[in-house]
Amino acid sequence: MSHVRRLTVLGAAAALAGSLLTVPAAARSTPHPGSPPQGNAKTPVAVGYGGAVASVDADASAAGIAVLRKGGNAVDAAVATAAALGVTEPYSAGIGGGGYFVYYDAKTRTVRTLDGRETAPRSARRNLFLENGTPIPFEEAVTSGLSVGTPGTPATWDTALRTWGSRSLGQVLRPAQKLAKDGFTVDETFRRQTAANEARFRDFPATADLFLPGGGLPAVGSTLKNPDLARTYGELAAKGVRALYAGDLGRDLVRTVRKPPVRPGSDRRVRPGDLTAADLRSYEALGQAPTRTTYRGLDVYGIGPSSSGGTSVAEALNILEKTDLSRLTEKQYLHRYIEASRIAFADRGRWVGDPAYEDVPTHGLTSQRFADSRACLIHDDKALTSPLAPGDPRDPKPCGTTGKAAPTTYEGENTTHLTVADKWGNVVAYTLTIEQTGGSGIVVPGRGFLLNNELTDFSFAPADPAVHDPNLPGSGKRPRSSISPTLVLRHGKPVVALGSPGGATIITTVLQSLLNFLDRGLPLVDAIAAPRASQRNAAATELEPALWNSPLRGQLKALGHTFKQNPEIGAATGVQRLPDGRWLAAAEKVRRGGGSAMVVRP
Repeated sequence: MSHVRRLTVLGAAAALAGSLLTVPAAARSTPHPGSPPQGNAKTPVAVGYGGAVASVDADASAAGIAVLRKGGNAVDAAVATAAALGVTEPYSAGIGGGGYFVYYDAKTRTVRTLDGRETAPRSARRNLFLENGTPIPFEEAVTSGLSVGTPGTPATWDTALRTWGSRSLGQVLRPAQKLAKDGFTVDETFRRQTAANEARFRDFPATADLFLPGGGLPAVGSTLKNPDLARTYGELAAKGVRALYAGDLGRDLVRTVRKPPVRPGSDRRVRPGDLTAADLRSYEALGQAPTRTTYRGLDVYGIGPSSSGGTSVAEALNILEKTDLSRLTEKQYLHRYIEASRIAFADRGRWVGDPAYEDVPTHGLTSQRFADSRACLIHDDKALTSPLAPGDPRDPKPCGTTGKAAPTTYEGENTTHLTVADKWGNVVAYTLTIEQTGGSGIVVPGRGFLLNNELTDFSFAPADPAVHDPNLPGSGKRPRSSISPTLVLRHGKPVVALGSPGGATIITTVLQSLLNFLDRGLPLVDAIAAPRASQRNAAATELEPALWNSPLRGQLKALGHTFKQNPEIGAATGVQRLPDGRWLAAAEKVRRGGGSAMVVRP
């Protein structure tokens, strides 16, 4: 990067209203930010010392803050926050699921990651979701034992705590255990998500007993308790995660997958799965190198395959590297962002899968050379057409494509993300999931948690039989993810960390939030709140209502873009290190009912 280009970004940061050099006005004007208010009310931005937590839920953020206040580090607080989200956001996350954990160690100035993705049973083959050679209906696959992968979340917590934490699993589970026992207050988002799942929840007695108290939807403002989950957390605290991977808890889980407990008289077809105790015993959260690229003189770290998040965000940033986005009109900026996303998704669809089974060219996908060979496809006066054919990162050719184009396969859209920092400067960006809203819909009887439907993230069949699909099911294979927990460093020190839920829209949400913050001059909380567009090598780009109803839609349509409306894309959280040593935590202002940002000392 030239000296002029470097000044463009880090100098434009002065106009960034707080991205690198100043505290955002929104943060300065927030009265007493960060203190957990009465009843843990939500606030989307908080500034202060001693550490910070941002999540979608105030009780969960407060659990992490409580651990930080007692001397725990960012890893301890991240696990505590995640465990609390298993109580208050049970349709998005929990010990029945998996996720990806990115950790910045302030002492060594290094970034480490854990792949805690669920795995297919060892018996799984590429025809896992085929019957008579035809893919089974997606909704039938979701609500089944067939879709349940070996959970990775408990192993992720255990590995992170043993490797980088300062507290035991039992210690950091206490806030969540108490929350499950005492209950949390039902809000409109929780009731709405329950209503969307009501029909299938009624077909599983354990699920209905927990989430349809008294036989109906939980009332907004009521208290929902989960004593079974409190006991389950107690068992994990006493026995460690071997209780799930080699104990009674695991046996209950396997029994539920292999013989789903469907309500007598239900006409729902619920296929059994083939998960075994041996699958649980062999599971491990994988330590691996992060993805890394440079952007505007900053180092951007993400999660590597089996997720496509790190490679896709890196590729899109590299495609945009030579364009001064801060000087473009809103129309020009959105056009360039949409096209970079389209190209990155074309390449991820061809190349990214579980690296234990596929030869994933991670270095090539994240290289500037490859991005430059793809960036020349973008023209300012005309939109590209999807599906776009992939390039070859192993042998980049200018404006080159290789093979045949294939559309992006569907990926479920619910997850949750949390971001944590501590007083020592350590940072965690952690995204965890059970896949669909409500996962498989199946609660393990007596255990208080939903099972994932993560295996539906595999391609049921190739989108085009003539194109190699690296994401078909396989024995012990991890399905491709779009999860994108991201850390940005400058000279080895944190600038910002963020992530989002949203299935395949995670990649575009993280990318757009980064561009809003680093290039477009928005404070972090506003970079997150800004209206979103999501292009994933599909015929139509999805727009949130604020963009759908704006003149920009017509201006972009004139370039050849096609759009469809999406009422809500993602639900990001992030933390930012300010020059004076304070932390700024930021979450959604409105999406998913708004998020919760807190700091230890305002």
